[in-house]
Amino acid sequence: MMLLRYFLFLLLLLNVSACIPYKIAPNYSEGKVVKGKKFIKTFKNRYVFAFNDPKEANAFYTYINYKFQTSYDDDLGNVPIRIEDELAYLTFYELEKTTETYNLFPMMVDGVLSERGVDPVLESQYNSRSGNWYIVMTLTDESGTDCLRPSHSLQERSVAYLQTLRKEYLRTSQYNELLFVKQH
Repeated sequence: MMLLRYFLFLLLLLNVSACIPYKIAPNYSEGKVVKGKKFIKTFKNRYVFAFNDPKEANAFYTYINYKFQTSYDDDLGNVPIRIEDELAYLTFYELEKTTETYNLFPMMVDGVLSERGVDPVLESQYNSRSGNWYIVMTLTDESGTDCLRPSHSLQERSVAYLQTLRKEYLRTSQYNELLFVKQH
């Protein structure tokens, strides 16, 4: 009976600690202003507005092109927008962040098998990786200053604008509907 309890405790412990994450993708489903270096190392002194993108690749590009009646340029990016009569420039990126884990159970099984002279069979399962896609946006004023910086006079209004943009993008399935929506 004592051996059975020990075995059940060991199985429970193994089940709880079988996967150890060493890299965790953040959850920005509601959108969040964060330091840019979390996504792009060259943005170490900039702030970005990021949110999880559940849609297909390039859907945000299509959305922006319809909404602003433009052809978004990946190299320059700067889409001119107005935030309460102030001109600002929007640039965005589709980026992936991953969650990566060490899986202890396959390692232990292969360890037991190797003690019995069997080659590893679960070696490809030692690590697992799953990705989340994000839309990451920057916003600059006419002088090139980061509008998402906490000290910027447009910061609160910029975040509110980007939140509205995020919500509209996520609820719109046919982007040509945007041609009939009044732009501000």
